[in-house]
Amino acid sequence: MSSRTVQQQFPGLDDEPAACETPEQANSQPPCQPGEPVNPDEQLLASPPSLAGKNVWVVDANSLIFQVFHAIPEMTSPQGEPVNAVFGFTRDMLYLLEKKRPDYLLCALDPSGPTFRNELFAAYKANRSECPPELVPQQPKIRLVLEALGIPAVCVSGFEADDLLATIARRTEELGGDCVVVTGDKDCRQLISDHVKIYNVRKDQLYDAAALAADWGVKPEQVVDFQALVGDPVDNVPGIPLIGPKLARDLLVKYGTLEEVLAHANELSGERRRQNLIEGRESVLVSRKLVRLDNDVPMTIPWQAAKVGPVNPSAMLALCGQFGFHRFAEQFRGAQAAAPVVQPAIKSHVIDTPEKFADFLVELKKQPVFSFDLETTSIAPTQAEIVGYSLSWQAGEGYYLPVRAPAGEAHLDPAATLEALRSVLESPEVGKIGQNLKYDALVLRACGVALAGIRFDTMMASYLLDAGERNHNLDELAKRYLDHTTIKISQLIGTGKNQKCMDEVPVAQVADYAVEDAEVAWRLWPILERRLAEDKLTELFEQLELPLVDVLVELEHNGIRIDADRLQVLSTQYGQKISGLETEIYQMAGHPFNIASPKQLQQVLFVEQGLPVQARTKTGPSTDASVLEELALAHPLPAKIIEYRQFAKLKNTYVDALPCMVNPRTGRVHCSFHQAVTATGRLSSSDPNLQNIPIRSESGREIRSAFLPAEPGWRLLAADYSQIELRVLAHFCQDSALCEAFARDEDIHAMVASQVYGVPLADVDSTMRRAAKAVNFGIIYGQSAFGLAKSLGIEQEQAAAFIDAYFQRYPGVEQFLAKILEDCLANGYVSTVLGRRRAIRGIRPGAGRQRNLPERTAINTVIQGSAADLIKQAMIAIHRRLRREGLPAKMLLQIHDELVFEAPAEQIDALAQLVVHEMTSVMPLRVPLKVDVKTGQSWADTEAWN
Repeated sequence: MSSRTVQQQFPGLDDEPAACETPEQANSQPPCQPGEPVNPDEQLLASPPSLAGKNVWVVDANSLIFQVFHAIPEMTSPQGEPVNAVFGFTRDMLYLLEKKRPDYLLCALDPSGPTFRNELFAAYKANRSECPPELVPQQPKIRLVLEALGIPAVCVSGFEADDLLATIARRTEELGGDCVVVTGDKDCRQLISDHVKIYNVRKDQLYDAAALAADWGVKPEQVVDFQALVGDPVDNVPGIPLIGPKLARDLLVKYGTLEEVLAHANELSGERRRQNLIEGRESVLVSRKLVRLDNDVPMTIPWQAAKVGPVNPSAMLALCGQFGFHRFAEQFRGAQAAAPVVQPAIKSHVIDTPEKFADFLVELKKQPVFSFDLETTSIAPTQAEIVGYSLSWQAGEGYYLPVRAPAGEAHLDPAATLEALRSVLESPEVGKIGQNLKYDALVLRACGVALAGIRFDTMMASYLLDAGERNHNLDELAKRYLDHTTIKISQLIGTGKNQKCMDEVPVAQVADYAVEDAEVAWRLWPILERRLAEDKLTELFEQLELPLVDVLVELEHNGIRIDADRLQVLSTQYGQKISGLETEIYQMAGHPFNIASPKQLQQVLFVEQGLPVQARTKTGPSTDASVLEELALAHPLPAKIIEYRQFAKLKNTYVDALPCMVNPRTGRVHCSFHQAVTATGRLSSSDPNLQNIPIRSESGREIRSAFLPAEPGWRLLAADYSQIELRVLAHFCQDSALCEAFARDEDIHAMVASQVYGVPLADVDSTMRRAAKAVNFGIIYGQSAFGLAKSLGIEQEQAAAFIDAYFQRYPGVEQFLAKILEDCLANGYVSTVLGRRRAIRGIRPGAGRQRNLPERTAINTVIQGSAADLIKQAMIAIHRRLRREGLPAKMLLQIHDELVFEAPAEQIDALAQLVVHEMTSVMPLRVPLKVDVKTGQSWADTEAWN
């Protein structure tokens, strides 16, 4: 493995998320259109003479857009615009084109105005809420994707997309073809025939008459009558009260049609149901009109345009670059090339004998700077063995030094080679260039060599230049800046069960791959260095990010000791707790069920328990965490389910997983810290991600109790910046009231509560302080009155008044937030206190307190990014001072605004003083910095120092 490969493997570094299931967390939403469909030329509108033997796939675009919007976590383009729905929709269209290979493919869209159903029933779809604001700017982007893929979109005023689906399905069948309707909408089940089927893209399943019979127990021609009886609360179709799916099925099986059911209404058992059916005759007939799809919409189907042909790779490449879809871009680069691109050959010199190595070493020691990369046996640097060294100091060529190779192949002695290279690798006077050099430094550190002289890291440079990009790996940088397509690791070691280890690959093949890593980084160096200078990022790069690499190498090499026995006890306890919660949940529900199944949970909560539906997805009522929290206010069952989920997650993610992550060589867990992931500049971690351990909960404390100092007689020390983001805000906005509160070292949350509520500080209760804290950490990022009311459990009017009072009391805050957005709109980017930049689009002129995603991103980047700059500076200062003074104390972890150390007990006081001094003085602000220090025998047992 090389650092190029390692960077691609770390969780969180992938440029796109994995495929996801249908969302249970989605709210039911109204149709939104990705722009008006473009009318094809007249010659493209004529129907083909026959569709015999052809497959026509028609997509319910609105349904699919909402599925992916709610299912895929928040994603932004390099410019900070939301693109999660664009990504998901593009992915699904490419999947249909590549895997299903339709002969014809087109999309149906809902119109922007009312349809004929609103004339039939004014309350039709009246319960639908507004289109999510983060989806609105994605609609025209989806329109562009459809155009580039050559997929026509049809939309007819007054008719829903479902009606268009029905019309296209009918016309396809009449012309002798087979139609597949891609939708999650159950209304379309009425379209099923011998030549029309429904396709669920999430489950990759075709739904036909047999599936309908197994599911609802009715025939396709009975679907409309079935839905009319049952109703549809999502679309506000009334149905008949007390007639559910089972009874509707039984009635239709017995009587055949809705007319016959109504004719025999007097025979229905149950007085209330019978009366409802008799009195609801007119209503149910209207319901049937609402749910019946119109298969004769006056429309011209663009058959010729819908015929699947070549995709426009140039257009798609441009869109992928704009949206940051790098994996998709690779597909279209291959399609774009009409002929293989001839690339300059990179000459690989294999140094595999002592004689060659001796000559090579003479040349190497003449170089003031060189590019450098390691090939290893593992992506885990603390466990990897070095397979070979690659070096380059001239464009077009490089050297590969194999120290492990397949049996029978020449290679150098591992120990002797490393020792011979030591003086050069450890020399701070000899500059090293590379990609993700932290990995190489960690591997060498495990071998007893301290890499020094890091001059330039191409990954870090790319990150600073394009913080919003999700991919900074060498393959991408080579293509982006050099138009060079690199050898892929899978070409060497394969994939899956047949994957080889790097030292099992022939040396000649490894050499070409390895030398390319070093040579490409060498060519990227001057290009990226020039761009850093142009964007005024050189100082940030050289004074902060590069020195931090050395600090992170120290942290990851140190690792932290965990108590596996303690975790085993917790595993047993959590298992018993989960089992007990299961029993309680089953008792409350009245029967066992799969608690992890959203579908079964929907049945229990909303059908059997009759709890009110808070939000809906295309597949039914939502059961996500926010919904359960709402329901827990009125019923104990959702609260138990929340508790069950929390313990199950902690057990699986930490209690059971951490012992498996202990390095057998060191007996410690070595967390990986990533500099080039979050666009704000904050560090992220993985393997394990310790940032997600609950801080204030008892279960979080229990897990932290398993983190211990390495040696007997040592203690842990945790130093945490107090309210650092609020202090950064005060520094920037210079609001006098906010700055004075920090200057007096007052409880800022209590002070805000006192000033906003207009009560003496002594009279502020916990509820007031909690509300003020929610304001401090929420409203500055654009939390609405609705969001604040929901989080605090208060009326929306009260929350709105709270927000107004807050900004009236602290006018400097609102002025500063408005200035951030104003500058971002003018410049196209925002900057942190040290000049870190992030390009952001989508800022609206005169944006108020209700902010969209780009606006929230802009504010978050300035405040959170500046706090990240500050703690990075502190880490560098502390690291250097510990080394300079020769103290045995070690820095172990960085968790957001907290640093964790270990030291001999007798030196804890000295360490605490050192840490507090460096953290509070590293960057002078207009308000004082404050650090809370705790020490103890475990991470959980730390108590306040002094």
